[in-house]
Amino acid sequence: MTTPAAHTIESARSASAATLAELFAPIAEALGRVESRLQTELRAGDGRLATEEVDRVVRHGYRLGGKRLRPALVLLSARAAGEACDDHVLLGVVVEMIHTATLVHDDVLDEATLRRHVQTVNARWGNETSVLLGDFLFSKAFYLASTLPTVDACRVIGASTERVCLGELRQTLSEGDLELDEEDYLAIVEAKTAELCACCCSLGARYAGASTEAIDALTAFGRDLGVAFQIADDLLDLTGEEAATGKTVGADLAKRKMTLPLIHARRELVDGPRLAFDELLRKGDGASRSEALRIAEETGGLAYAQEQAEAYAARAAERLEVLAEGPDREALAMVAQFSSRRRA
Repeated sequence: MTTPAAHTIESARSASAATLAELFAPIAEALGRVESRLQTELRAGDGRLATEEVDRVVRHGYRLGGKRLRPALVLLSARAAGEACDDHVLLGVVVEMIHTATLVHDDVLDEATLRRHVQTVNARWGNETSVLLGDFLFSKAFYLASTLPTVDACRVIGASTERVCLGELRQTLSEGDLELDEEDYLAIVEAKTAELCACCCSLGARYAGASTEAIDALTAFGRDLGVAFQIADDLLDLTGEEAATGKTVGADLAKRKMTLPLIHARRELVDGPRLAFDELLRKGDGASRSEALRIAEETGGLAYAQEQAEAYAARAAERLEVLAEGPDREALAMVAQFSSRRRA
């Protein structure tokens, strides 16, 4: 007999053949409203400060957005746990602004020049402008959250962004630490990436009036999905091509960040081969990337990381078992599996 959770996981396996547009079909109208509100809000506004160049920089932030995964998580979680409302549209705008702010700051840290097939803010206007744009987006997001009927959003988002920043700080301080193990890697990933996904699902459920059980389940779902997403992202940084991913690749190796495929590869090596691999990782140049990719493949690092991404996606789907079956729950499970198998 097939359990509800097993059915959900099996359905999720077909996600790799679907597009996000198909998976987001149940919320297409609401996502359209999020998109319209983002276009309205991501402007410098009126007044003497809103010069044409300032407005151009702020609007460039809108172009950096891509999948709109985080607003979709808010909306799908709301529908899966209760019913979506206008507050969820605003929450979708808020979380996308926060996500974009982190991307803008990340591009400064990674010295990236390309994102979503366009120049990064730091590549076009410099690091100072990038930092200030990220700060503007954070400020704007928290102001919009403060206009909601309750302070729940501000509290949840505040706690989550604190963890995101701590995760980024931990990762930055770990650059060059070739001894970083899988446990520490996952702790960083759960904070810097998965926390915001968990926040989105939590907000969607909370503002839909869901039960504590449903809120907890969806929060855990978002966290597992976020880990799967980041592992897949780390794989793409090693295996992807800029023409396909639309962003700078090889940034992790250039910054000597130990990601899961590299951690596993190093774990499989001993003595001379490990020392040689360490020296390769310390170089962090373009030639090192192709050689590191070869070693990660030969030692099973690529396959191991992919297996872990899919395992987290499957666990995320299992978290949804407490919710009533339906297309929204199914869509969430498929989004998780899609995130673990994405190619861009």
